[in-house]
Amino acid sequence: MTRGKQKIEAQRKNAERNQKSKGSQLEARAAAFKINCPICKVQLANHNQLVDHYGSKHPKEKPPNDSG
Repeated sequence: MTRGKQKIEAQRKNAERNQKSKGSQLEARAAAFKINCPICKVQLANHNQLVDHYGSKHPKEKPPNDSG
């Protein structure tokens, strides 16, 4: 069991650790979704998902080439 300064430091470290895990994940989501469908503006993570999206949502259109 810790006392005094060690206890205060442990509480501060735990508070910092817990604070980082909470909150909005919009920044992480924006970083993960890098490809947008030019037709309907849906955000997709990679080119394979874009090809699948075109196959199901825009079957008459041809998916754009993978430029990355």
